[in-house]
Amino acid sequence: MVSINGGATMSEHERIGRDDREKELEAFKERQLRELREFEERQKKELEEFERQELEELKQPEERQHPYEIKIDRTEFKVKEHFLTGAQLRALPNPPIGPDRDLFEVVPGGSDEKIADTQKVKMRDGLRFFTAPTQINPGLA
Repeated sequence: MVSINGGATMSEHERIGRDDREKELEAFKERQLRELREFEERQKKELEEFERQELEELKQPEERQHPYEIKIDRTEFKVKEHFLTGAQLRALPNPPIGPDRDLFEVVPGGSDEKIADTQKVKMRDGLRFFTAPTQINPGLA
């Protein structure tokens, strides 16, 4: 028996158990630190990849030499701008799209997105838009 705290004794078995728990705790701490370092490394790589992609996307419009081909109500337009607002898109057709119609971007496989006049839209080839009446009165012919 080993004397602890002024006379209390600890059996050899209890001391070994305490030593084992301390070793387990130390191993747990080391594992946690290793996992934290691995997590931080993964986060760093993901951030670097994200930043690389952002730079590529920013460079892409600057390097583009030919106009984007887009469609509004099945009419093709060629635009040189990399971004257009809803109001600018509405002005492309002749006559322009009036306030009595809403402008939507076709989202393949998803819900079409209504484009507000002040909303900026990033141009890309094949982008499609359609218009629909602002107010629909069911049952009227």
